[in-house]
Amino acid sequence: MAPGGRVSVGNVRQTVDKPRQNPHDTRLSDFEASGDKTLANSAQSRKRARQAETHRRRNASYRSMFRTFIKKALNAIEEGDREKALIAYQQAVVVIDKTAGKGLIHKNKAARHKSRLNARVRAM
Repeated sequence: MAPGGRVSVGNVRQTVDKPRQNPHDTRLSDFEASGDKTLANSAQSRKRARQAETHRRRNASYRSMFRTFIKKALNAIEEGDREKALIAYQQAVVVIDKTAGKGLIHKNKAARHKSRLNARVRAM
């Protein structure tokens, strides 16, 4: 194979698709989808490994949503629009409570985030 992922066939050059090397790519590769990516020996441990991967991906999504809604509320506060900030705060509270309810963050951390956001909104 020539450099750059190109294959020469006669006088025609074709580009060969390479697998993605992005560590943040959440799609399962063929190897991962086959379930052979763990060193688990028993059926139970293979299942637990599959479940752990599923939960890890779901938790990453919830954690990202949690951070996004907090940033939206902080940005609305920085803009100085009290109505927009209040709406963003109320939406953030729902997401914070949901995240704490799922056990992704501790209830005290959720309370701390809500308290600090509320203080900023009230100070406007």
